[in-house]
Amino acid sequence: MPSPHPPPPRSGPDRCPGALRVHAAADGGLARVRLPGGLLTRVQTGALADAAAALGDGFLELTSRANVQIRGLAEGAEAELGDRLRAAGLLPSATHERVRNIAASVLSGRDGAGLLDVRPLVPALDAALCADPALAALSGRFLFALDDGRGDAIALRPDVGLYAVAPDELALVLAGTDSGLRTSPEHAVGLAVDAARAFLRARTAEWRISELPDRAPLVEALARGRRRAGPVPVPAVPSRTPLGAIPQRDGRRAHSALVPLGRLDPAPLRDAEEIIVTPWRGVVIPDLTDMPHFPGLVTAADWAGVTACAGRPGCARSLTDVRADAAAAVLAARPHGPAGGAPVHWSGCERRCGHPPDRHVAVVAAPGGYEVRLGDEVRARTRDPAATAAAVARTRRSE
Repeated sequence: MPSPHPPPPRSGPDRCPGALRVHAAADGGLARVRLPGGLLTRVQTGALADAAAALGDGFLELTSRANVQIRGLAEGAEAELGDRLRAAGLLPSATHERVRNIAASVLSGRDGAGLLDVRPLVPALDAALCADPALAALSGRFLFALDDGRGDAIALRPDVGLYAVAPDELALVLAGTDSGLRTSPEHAVGLAVDAARAFLRARTAEWRISELPDRAPLVEALARGRRRAGPVPVPAVPSRTPLGAIPQRDGRRAHSALVPLGRLDPAPLRDAEEIIVTPWRGVVIPDLTDMPHFPGLVTAADWAGVTACAGRPGCARSLTDVRADAAAAVLAARPHGPAGGAPVHWSGCERRCGHPPDRHVAVVAAPGGYEVRLGDEVRARTRDPAATAAAVARTRRSE
């Protein structure tokens, strides 16, 4: 299983931020809090809201891995932030806090669409990761995923994915490719942890399984005593959570919404018993008997697939305020109907932080304007907001 296009070797340390390892941004410190499965309880939402208000800029940023970030931290604030997170159960391990990257099917066990309920596997995998001192050496970018068969979490191309192919069987997926190995729900966590350990033994300077020049030895190391099967296709494009009211099997409903550009004011959500952050910078509030209004959340289709990096003033590398420009483009396109088509990601520089892994329209800031790209092709170079908005909408619809 050689990697077709392995990226160049890594150089330098992994600087991926965490709750305790704060990144120094232009607008202050940035802390990233891992949320296995994207889950927040009422107490945890309140703790994050209080921490953001007292220590940061008051907002929570949602990431493409269903984690949250707090920006605008003063120097040294990570100590108090850590205390607050521990008290709320959001920091079970100081040594492993950056490696608790676990995505899971958002509506698993609730809407009846999956083959099995992966929710119990999330805390079990989290506990197993934190219990193994060796796994603290994983990169902060290493991703696990638990997919109930619907194809939402596995399409994020996790390093180690467990993908339900039957109610009693999961496939081990490594960096987006089915390994052919199979396991039961009872042994799924053990296989995932074994895969992470095997990667650490096999790697040299690599941070991700996709960076290994050959994955075959990794699969062979895991195959002993495990069942093999013919590989199944793995979804490459996520089956995203629908927006609006979603019926649950128990007669209640879930409210699924987007957070424009991932910038969430958590105050209106304090009373929600549970919140699930999605990898598409949205949230699901499950188990509702009525549908209250949640300020700051949108279900309008014109925001679907629209993401952006931090831009100015949060990032010194950015050439412009990309979030303001992205929001203006959404509003400008509204009279013409939803843009639809490909996702679009706005970037303030060529680093293109946070861009989606799948095919998308890239709007990249350049001196005096933007380049609008689709794949390797530059579709437009623009200098005024109206032209940029039109080029983005046109390029998205072309897909």
